[in-house]
Amino acid sequence: MKFRWIGVIVWLVLSLGCALIVLRTTFIADMSAFLPRTPTAEQQVLVDQLRDGVASRLLLIGLTHQADDLMALATASKKLALHLRKDAAFLTVANGESISTERDQTLLFENRYLLSSNITTQRFTAEALHLAFKESIAAIGMSSGLLSKQLLLRDPTAETLFLVEEMIPKNQPRIEHGVWFGKTANRAVLVVQTRAAGSDLDSQQAAIESIKAVFRQVNTDGKISMQLSGPGLFAVNARANIQTEVTRLSSIASVVLISLLLLVYRSPRMVILGLLPVISGALAGIAAVSLGFGSVHGMTLGFGITLIGEAVDYTIYLFVQHKPGSDLTAPGQRFWPTIRLGVLTSICGFASLLFSGFSGLAQLGLFSIVGLIVAASVARWVLPALIPHSFQVNHLQKTAQQIEKCLKGLYRGRGLSAVVIVSAMLYLSVHHEDLWHHELKALSPVPLSAQELDTSLRADVAAPDVRYLVVVRASDQEAALQGAEQVSAVLESLVQQGTLAGFESVSRYLPSQLTQRQRQLSLPEADILQEHIAQATQGLPLQAEKLKGFVLDIQKAKTAPLIVPADLEGSVIGAAVQSLLVKQQSVYTALLPLRATDQGNAAHIIQEQVIRQALSRMQHVKPLLIDLKTQSDTLYRHYLQEAIVLSLIGVAAIVGLVWVVLKSFKRMVRVIAAPLASVVIVAAGLHLLEIKMSLLHLIGLQLIVAIGSNYSLFFDQASAEKTLDRQMLLSLLLANITTVIGFGLLAFSSVPVLNAFSITVGPGALLSLLLAASFTWRASSNFSSGFPEKAG
Repeated sequence: MKFRWIGVIVWLVLSLGCALIVLRTTFIADMSAFLPRTPTAEQQVLVDQLRDGVASRLLLIGLTHQADDLMALATASKKLALHLRKDAAFLTVANGESISTERDQTLLFENRYLLSSNITTQRFTAEALHLAFKESIAAIGMSSGLLSKQLLLRDPTAETLFLVEEMIPKNQPRIEHGVWFGKTANRAVLVVQTRAAGSDLDSQQAAIESIKAVFRQVNTDGKISMQLSGPGLFAVNARANIQTEVTRLSSIASVVLISLLLLVYRSPRMVILGLLPVISGALAGIAAVSLGFGSVHGMTLGFGITLIGEAVDYTIYLFVQHKPGSDLTAPGQRFWPTIRLGVLTSICGFASLLFSGFSGLAQLGLFSIVGLIVAASVARWVLPALIPHSFQVNHLQKTAQQIEKCLKGLYRGRGLSAVVIVSAMLYLSVHHEDLWHHELKALSPVPLSAQELDTSLRADVAAPDVRYLVVVRASDQEAALQGAEQVSAVLESLVQQGTLAGFESVSRYLPSQLTQRQRQLSLPEADILQEHIAQATQGLPLQAEKLKGFVLDIQKAKTAPLIVPADLEGSVIGAAVQSLLVKQQSVYTALLPLRATDQGNAAHIIQEQVIRQALSRMQHVKPLLIDLKTQSDTLYRHYLQEAIVLSLIGVAAIVGLVWVVLKSFKRMVRVIAAPLASVVIVAAGLHLLEIKMSLLHLIGLQLIVAIGSNYSLFFDQASAEKTLDRQMLLSLLLANITTVIGFGLLAFSSVPVLNAFSITVGPGALLSLLLAASFTWRASSNFSSGFPEKAG
């Protein structure tokens, strides 16, 4: 007796420890958890962009008015942008307004001779100055106030105006009342970049709430509606949706299962005890993943619900099959060896996932193994000390008799079952190339409506094509900037040829130190400049003596400190540099997003070949051209292929384990046949319903094998003993009902993760029981009641 209570005490201590870990666990929902832990250079860029890249930080805002009042929308856009620019959570807020902040104006003006790509020796010849002065004079009054008469005297070559125009995207949305509007819709649009990384969901959520709060202040009359989209919003909503769905469906499943178990056990105490393995397994699984990986993905959390199905089975087998007054901890209890073997088969099935190069799969494997071991251990060593010795389930004899009749009917109809199995196998052999979804978006938790809104907003803001990205890596910042400049020269030639529509480069905002020094050397001495100015102003309404400030600024720039990223902090320019020049550990990465011409898929392939050839001819820089879409799809295909191989290894391990334990090839085949046949039928059924399987369905198929093997093992035990116990049949039916309920409710989830498990495991578990009843036991077996002679 003392030994029994030691198990209870150990369980309480461990459960408390797991609960404390769970309370401190970080839950994530971004797709980076399902990317490789040891990626290639191209995959690493994809990983970085998904976690911390510019695209992951962008939020798109759309404003619409009930009466399509464009002036009201423009006013709201300006007010919203003004408030958000004061918020430290945002790096940039773009809505079509010119770079007009004092910080940016000062930066561009004071550093114009180091930043402008126009600065060469030829720029300051008398002929070049004359042309520049003439153009600047003509531009006064036509530049929205950016070039005034006062600025003309200090910057007669209009370098400041050139820089402003250079930093404005070439393909902008239409401008109405000074702000951006959609190309076809009367919707004001803004693009916001958060300071926090896209993977920092708490900060992303805070930024989103700030936007909503400011909008409520701006929308005083309630006539304007706001639409919000972006990766950060998707991830925050996915996390909240998963947590809400898990809570809601777990609650419903708990109510249904508790009600069912109350009908069977007729004891609230036994129902509560029956849920202990489930709760313990879920806590231990989450705690193990948190300790092993530092965070828990939403998919892993959703997968925890699956324990409700399988872990409840252990207590059902224990409660329904035990005899009153028996010692439940005794090794001789006939159901413990079978349960133990069932747990081991499940562990074998999921253990292979631990070796996955993708942390998402490894999380699923660890969660499942730890959860099942703990759940089974609680049922084996804790519950026996808490169950009343007089407890028994003896009021369902008539139900057990009906199960016996159904079992005989299934056995007689196994020929039809065989036809269905063979038909499913033939169907899969014909359609095997079209079974799987091969794109990474198959794992996306983003609803279709949200994807459509995002596409619409991106079209409105003329978002660039981010399919192609050129990457330059270097050991120091200067080498990365010089590499970006060299690549930019090659890309500019491709733009002139029409191969590219355009590109972005950090060197446009921050030239390398080498380039800045070269520009300083290109600036003329004061006497030479004054001589050229005197010649250049002849015939122009501009007096040379009034350009003394211009001469002084040139001389000051010749010896000015070179610009570094720290000098640009707090400006739009600095935000661009921070986005396009990334330091990770000791490596600097310059990112050059490409804007591809919109000529269809075939043109994209041709462009990529031309771009790669041009970049490959570079001698001193070895840039990477990355097709992010192809990389993500290829990555997912490798992910899926690895998961399939690991699943097959898991099945092979289950086969080997069952063969070794049962010491009979024929018995092993009978045990494995039913769950594998269920997998075949479910896979064929999904394809018939025009549902392409993803990784989520694959995990569900693997779970069918784990659950189904338990059913087959009990039937095999009865066949070996030549006796079918009606209590055993009743426990199997009840276990199956709880599994189908647990997974069936997930069909109502809007989260693809949970929904995929539902439509896979629910039908698969039911089929596994029916097929095990049809093929695993022998017709020569005798039926025994297993109940007391007198029903209570």
